[in-house]
Order: sequence, then structure tokens, then C-alpha cells
Amino acid sequence: MTPDSTAPPAAAPVRKLSWNDPGVRAIVYQVVAVAAVAWVAWFLVSNTLHNLASRNISTGFGFLGREAGFAIGETPISYTPADTYGRAIVIGLLNTLRAAVIGIVLATVLGTLIGIARLSRNWLIARLASVYVEVMRNVPLLLQLFFWYALITENMPGPRQAHQPLPDVFISNRGLKLPTLQGGAVDWMLGGLGLAIVAILALAHWGNKRREATGRIFPLARWALLLIVALPLLGWLVSGASLKVDVPVLRGFNFSGGMTLTPEFAALLAGLVSYTAAFIAEVVRSGVQAVNIGQWEAAGSLGLRRGLVLRLVVLPQALRVIIPPMTSQYLNLTKNSSLAVAIGFPDIVSVVNTTLNQTGQAIEGILIIMAAYLTVSLSISVLMNWYNKRIALIER
Repeated sequence: MTPDSTAPPAAAPVRKLSWNDPGVRAIVYQVVAVAAVAWVAWFLVSNTLHNLASRNISTGFGFLGREAGFAIGETPISYTPADTYGRAIVIGLLNTLRAAVIGIVLATVLGTLIGIARLSRNWLIARLASVYVEVMRNVPLLLQLFFWYALITENMPGPRQAHQPLPDVFISNRGLKLPTLQGGAVDWMLGGLGLAIVAILALAHWGNKRREATGRIFPLARWALLLIVALPLLGWLVSGASLKVDVPVLRGFNFSGGMTLTPEFAALLAGLVSYTAAFIAEVVRSGVQAVNIGQWEAAGSLGLRRGLVLRLVVLPQALRVIIPPMTSQYLNLTKNSSLAVAIGFPDIVSVVNTTLNQTGQAIEGILIIMAAYLTVSLSISVLMNWYNKRIALIER
């Protein structure tokens, strides 16, 4: 006999709710956890609002549109005390980003050099690199910032006795004064510099493809130097605008004109770079050592010099090990820049601290700082994760 094809399908067994069922227990635990978190959040928010109301403290971000009334020492964009609190906070954020971006670039270069130096066959170079790493990693960053700030401000003469290592370049306890370019051609020259950077990246990509296909090495360094010099010069010639040099001149008790690298920014940059470079050096050293020794031997058997083996064979493979911990060091440098308030650099923490002292909007100020660092940190993480996926080995 054959089963009746027209018979209805058997009903699925009904699942009974029982505490002995692991799935039921998991759902109950998750519901209880979510409820507990929601209750804690409600309690904190309601308690905060009640305390603020009982002390007649207004809430909200309306204060951002009011006049700030305080000056800021370093302003990458125009700012006066008559501007709003919102613009002052933007100034602080730009200062933080400036310190973080320049610090990341310099710390990466210095840390890579020191990490490679630790693997040098020269005993003296390897020992000096090891001493640097051990000293810098074990001295708190805040103390290093105080050291660099005292070194720059205490041991430097005043503006009238400023050192002049180069023509129109002055070093004093007011900072480093440098000549700067002014005129309508500056924008064209900056555009040429940006175009040169794009062209160098394109040439680097093309050179790698060419090397993989033919084995011939493209002289990127020569072309990069040529582009960096030629394209800004071409932008100046095309613009036809005037270009003059603004030279710093001593007037009274300080210099006027030119560009200033303040002691606070210099001390912050020196501390962040020297401290973070020690950690990056260990990341680079461990990444290089993670590459199998057979790669060195195979490349050496082809007649390549040790420097070329490191640059063309070992480092590209080591990047897959280096990038994840390097991301953490970039995040640490960005967050450590908040210590700038200790030496008087007007980063976002310093500016918001002044703002909340004047307005009493402490909760809003802390939220602004948290949102700023969270946004910057997530942006760095996204960029580094994208690059990490791009260089990852694709298994078939």
C-alpha cells in the first residue's frame, strides 16, 4: 500500500515552556538584563534631571549660541572672544585633531625606525633602541609632557635674546617663529601640493603592479620629490598672483608676523610622539619577527640587499600582523592628547572645561567631549579596519 498523497502534513510538535529548557532560560535572562539596564539608565537620567532642577540649573545646548567671552591662545581658524561657545569648541576640536594627525604620522615614522633598529645586527644600535623603548614605555606620559614643557620654556631665552639658527627663524620661550607665505598664490600652491600627493599615491600603486608583473622596481622616491617641488611651483606660475614672505620681526617684547609653533603645542607633540613611538616600535618589531625566517633566506638567495628584503618582502607580510595593534596605538595617542590641558594647550578638553566653568553646563560639556572623542576614535577604527581588510590574504 502507498501512503495517501492527499493527507495533510503532520503538525509540528508544540514546544512546551519549561525552566529546564535552555532556550527558555536564555530568553528570560536576556529580558531581565535588558530591563535592568533600562532601569539603571532611567534612574540615572531622572536623578540627574531632578538634582539639576532642584539647584535651578538649566539644561540643554542653547548656551552654544551665546558669546564666549574668553580668548584662545592657538586658533587654526579666525576666533575672537565675541564669538560663540560653539565656535570656541570647534577651535578646541581642530586643535585636538591637529595634534592627533601630526602625532600619528611622526610617531609611525619614528616608531618604525626604532622597531627596525631593535632588529639591527649592529649591537650598539640595537641596544640604544632597546633602552629608548624601555625608558619611554615606563615613564608616565604626563611626566614626559611636563619634562618637554619645562625643557622648552625654562631653558630658552626671551624674545630679545632669541636664538637664530637660520635667517628669519627665531627660537625663544615664546615658541618657534618661522617665515610664512602670503598672497593669492598660496591657495594655488596648496592645490598643487594636494595634486602631487594624489599623483604619488597613484604612482606607488602603479609601481607595485609593475613590480609584481615584471620584477622591475620603480624609483618612486625621485618622482615623489620632483612632484612635490614641481606641482606647487606650477600652481604659482599658473595663478599669476603675487606671493610674498611674511617674516617675523621683533617688536617690543614679542615677535609679530610669520608663523608660530607655540611651546605648548611643541611640548605636547614631543611627548605624544616619543611616548607612542616606543609602543609602535614593539609592534613593528614583533610584526617583522612574525614573518618566517625562510622569507629572509629566500629573498637573500636572489641577491637582494637586506634593506630591499625588508622593504619589499618582509614588511608587506608583517603589515598583516602590525595593523591591528597599530590601530590601538593610534587610538591611544588620540585619547592621550586630552592631557594637553595640563600644559595649557587649548584642546577640546581645555576649551570645554572653560566653557562649563562659565556656563555651569557640566553634563552637556562632558557629553560634547565624549561625543568628540568617540567620533574621532570610531573614524580611525573604520579607516584602519578598511586598510586591514584590503591587505589581508584572501584564501581560496
